[in-house]
Amino acid sequence: MRLDAVFHNGRFTTLDPDRPTARSIGVLGGRIAAFDEELRGCTADMVVDLGGAHAVPGFNDAHHHLSMVGKGLRELDVSYAAAPGLDAVYRAVAERAATLPADAWVLGAGYDQNKIGAHPTAEALDRAAQGRPVWLVHTSHHMAVASTEAFARAGFTDLSTVPEVPGGMVVRGADGRAEGLLQETAMQLVERVLRPAPAEEWIANIAAGSEAALAVGLTSATEPGIGVTDGIGNGPADLDAFMRARERGQLGVRMTVMPYITALRNCGVFEPGARWYGLDLGLRTGFGDEWLRIGPTKILSDGSLIGRSAAMCCDYHDSPGNSGLLQYEREQIRRYIVEAHRCGWQVATHAIGDAALDIVLDAYEEAGRLYPRADVRHRIEHAAVTSDAQVARIAAQGLIPVPQGRFLSETGDGLLAALGPVRGQLAYRMRSFLDAGVVLPGSSDAPVVAGDPLLSIHDMVNRRTASGMPIGPHEAVTAQEALRAYTVGSAHAVHEEHIKGTLTRGMLADFVVLSDDLLGVAPERIRELTVGATVVGGRVAHDSGALKVSAAEES
Repeated sequence: MRLDAVFHNGRFTTLDPDRPTARSIGVLGGRIAAFDEELRGCTADMVVDLGGAHAVPGFNDAHHHLSMVGKGLRELDVSYAAAPGLDAVYRAVAERAATLPADAWVLGAGYDQNKIGAHPTAEALDRAAQGRPVWLVHTSHHMAVASTEAFARAGFTDLSTVPEVPGGMVVRGADGRAEGLLQETAMQLVERVLRPAPAEEWIANIAAGSEAALAVGLTSATEPGIGVTDGIGNGPADLDAFMRARERGQLGVRMTVMPYITALRNCGVFEPGARWYGLDLGLRTGFGDEWLRIGPTKILSDGSLIGRSAAMCCDYHDSPGNSGLLQYEREQIRRYIVEAHRCGWQVATHAIGDAALDIVLDAYEEAGRLYPRADVRHRIEHAAVTSDAQVARIAAQGLIPVPQGRFLSETGDGLLAALGPVRGQLAYRMRSFLDAGVVLPGSSDAPVVAGDPLLSIHDMVNRRTASGMPIGPHEAVTAQEALRAYTVGSAHAVHEEHIKGTLTRGMLADFVVLSDDLLGVAPERIRELTVGATVVGGRVAHDSGALKVSAAEES
């Protein structure tokens, strides 16, 4: 048999119980064709020597804003690592502004008031940017700060005229003037003049995000929210941008994209007695191929935990009188979910607070009762604060929670401050979901936190904040379980476990070469591992020098 490639002299962990390990893998047509002894007598166009390195199935991030990761890489970084203090944020803005034309926007993202002490203000940004428009997005992407000129570009030359927005908040001073901070849907007041960005800009963002993803071992990802201009995506032509990136060879990661719920609409009579609620032409979940496909529709039900805007059953520990807010009224959330379910969509609803989660669980239950469908796998994005009763409801309904391991370290101290020591034990539960029989995916929510799966797996296993505080240690999982979440679990979350997640004959030849044995190193050393190479469809998509590639004869 003539193969496209043979990868040999490796130590593969396959996650296939029938063949848990292998030394060599043969690839034909982008899929795994043979292992070890089955390769005797085969020839290949390319032979790759792994040099004895360990390899695992390609990582798959179930909630990863790839286009926004790329956007962030191309804009000003005001994360704590880059700007460790409020004054450092202002200096970074001033330095960037000095390089730009007088009327150009200063765009940046990543600051966290939990770490730098306070949010930036419009007045201080005005001074730093010498009057240029500034728009700095919070690390959660659920709030942002605008300068005075940014408000003016949006039509608000008088900061006392900035209106309130349902599902959002405009932070004001004692004089009623906007101070700069816009939360949740109020962000749209300024974002509407920034979106949609030109197609070439968004394609460049996708290309940069794809390159960054491959460098950390991601071979698949799900982008939660495209098709609208309110911060969830760029605009109505988002899918075209992904298609163009793929056609140009700039999309190296397999992508599932989630149209945001407001991109769906009533398209008229679909069949006698029923109307179609979805995308034009009847496009819905499942359309596409192994490189680019439409996944669930995304809905935001509430806000951010570290921003204290997620809808909680009780007040935040450090913010008496504040229990967060919903993005939509309860009835609107119910209608969105039921209608999308009725028309064949898988639904992925962002629900961080436990009060929002109850509303979403009720809606999913109603949708299933009114319009029964088998193996739908509706999702709860984040499921950040979850009671025992809610864990049981999620399992009983066959839902998929999508918590983020990396949140535990990067934002964990802020989470504990917001929730307090008792409710903090309910944050980003994982062991409880596995014990309830739920298939757990792995995800980062990048660029909110780092998109590196190895860092996320480390936190899923070790569960400590950046300051070293334990955060729900009883919810820790093993390295094997975390790896399975980031491979099999994430594939299952979008109905793709039949083609990816394990290294099995007939499955996609996607894997990542590591610096050491993920399942063998001490748990506290997992974060020290690095990616040597990333292989997608039998093609070396990223190589940091770990591989030796040559033409081959007999294997």
